[in-house]
Amino acid sequence: MSKRERTAGVLLAAGAGTRYGMPKVLAEQGRWLNNALAALSGCDEVVVVLGAAVVDVAAPARAVIAQDWRHGMGASLRAGLAAVAGADYAVVLTVDTPDIGGDVVERVLAAARSTAGGIARATYAGRPGHPVVIASRHWPALLDTLHGDEGARGFLAGRADVVTVDCADLASGRDIDER
Repeated sequence: MSKRERTAGVLLAAGAGTRYGMPKVLAEQGRWLNNALAALSGCDEVVVVLGAAVVDVAAPARAVIAQDWRHGMGASLRAGLAAVAGADYAVVLTVDTPDIGGDVVERVLAAARSTAGGIARATYAGRPGHPVVIASRHWPALLDTLHGDEGARGFLAGRADVVTVDCADLASGRDIDER
């Protein structure tokens, strides 16, 4: 019998949201946070990476504080992956994409699991977005590329095995930067 693959949701919510005017984890009285937690609820575990603002996170999700969150999304992703060590896949989502639901997460996760590369990324009308699913065997290489506010972009751009998954029929995938 094969081992059951464990999936971890990593919600990036540590930033100060300077263009937005406040930490986005606080946006809409926490509605964006709750939407993201609902989208990731099919994962075996969920961590919310916090920094600029620390909020209560509803169980079964748990909060992780990125002490160096000021260094950007790369630092937040590093903290999130460290917190879910032992999972087979990380589903990376940002708190500022509030219209992404569980149906998008399921579609992208299924694509990652069905490909030899184990990496999939949602796209919206040809535009790359979130979530991004990355098999744990790639995390060391990903961690080597994390610098500043870029997150996984450089890692993904340099690979031929990233499966793109059109999700425009399910969500806009729009990253909200301004009120």
